[in-house]
Amino acid sequence: MVPGTRYPHAPITEAVIDIQCTGGLGLVALEKVNAQELNYPSTNQLITARGQMSLGPDASATASARSEAVGFLHRSEDGLQIYQARVNGFTFSRLAEYTSWSEVSREARRLWDKYRELSAPDCVSRIALRYINRLDIPLPLDDFSRYLRTAPQLSDDLPQGLSGYFMQLHVPLSDARTTCVITETIIEPSKPNTVAVVLDIDVFRTSELPQDDALLWEQMEQLRREKNRIFEACITDEMRRLFQ
Repeated sequence: MVPGTRYPHAPITEAVIDIQCTGGLGLVALEKVNAQELNYPSTNQLITARGQMSLGPDASATASARSEAVGFLHRSEDGLQIYQARVNGFTFSRLAEYTSWSEVSREARRLWDKYRELSAPDCVSRIALRYINRLDIPLPLDDFSRYLRTAPQLSDDLPQGLSGYFMQLHVPLSDARTTCVITETIIEPSKPNTVAVVLDIDVFRTSELPQDDALLWEQMEQLRREKNRIFEACITDEMRRLFQ
């Protein structure tokens, strides 16, 4: 299958575009990012909390905690699009039903342009593209390899049934600047007579990142091609038939 093939029933539950930054003008500027964005009427402040515990020489313990605002989360009226404007970066998410990369990336870039203009970050330090897929595999299932090319393998000396698993792989790609984290796990099925598997693909770069927006989004396109290639490498034709 050609990487990037569009499926009539794509299993994508969430697509995430993430850009991390350093520097910037802080919360006052971030408050203005959603101004006049009528499509994102719901706003929540993002809060981070930190705690610390210390043990004294007499074995006495003291604890402290503090919280601080780090940005804002904005949600579209239908709840399917969410973006975060934070002091350390920008994140755009599209939930199911997924539309297309052209639509998702266009909206993410429009909001990123506004974020960058208003918050004025010093430097882009990380870019990432993450796609979370839900694979509903029909029962009975005697072998995961019928549907998945990347899956846990049990010793022949063990019972071959699985009631659950969690697997995470960190894979350096041929381009040394790019890394992929593949996460697979079984979750509660939403359909009868199925096994639900999450296939989470996170592709990112943290070095040699251009600061020019045109070049930055060219690299995001490259991450998308890598993500598509990895997705196709993880599944079989039998799985692909389930998306038709």
